Amino acid sequence: MNLSSLIVPLLLCAVAIYASGKKVDVYAALTHGAEEGLSVLLRIVPALVALLTAVSMFRASGAAELLTALFAPLLEIVGIPAETAPLLLIRPVSGSGALAIGTDLMTSHGPDSYIGRVAAVMLGSTETTFYTIAVYFGSAGIRRTRHAIPAALAADLAGFAASAWAVRLLFG
Repeated sequence: MNLSSLIVPLLLCAVAIYASGKKVDVYAALTHGAEEGLSVLLRIVPALVALLTAVSMFRASGAAELLTALFAPLLEIVGIPAETAPLLLIRPVSGSGALAIGTDLMTSHGPDSYIGRVAAVMLGSTETTFYTIAVYFGSAGIRRTRHAIPAALAADLAGFAASAWAVRLLFG
């Protein structure tokens, strides 16, 4: 057994000993935290169900393929490989869907190809914007996102463009 496998148990024991020394009821604090966690879960589940339903409908309807064909010429002008268009469309909405698309791109083009590298960097440098906003805003009880979604989507777009640029710069 190595030290890394003992870090979490030792950390939990240290916290429990410290809390006991401060006269904190560790069990009551644990159950109170679990109760708060469940209430947060109840607030965010409706938004997550709606989001997952919308993603499934988007992919099943063929809209992803239509938008991919529509945006491909513009992406080539910007310097983003047109083959990554489905990844750009799905990534802000679904992490697992984006991972599946990234896997398909790497399988068909190779992980060391330009497209495979761009897809990998895009997956690592962008966020599942709508999922993140649904979770964080839902847990905080915020109903109006105002400028958060446009700003986050602009950051995703910058991440996509920077990914293609960085791969081209570093790998030629």
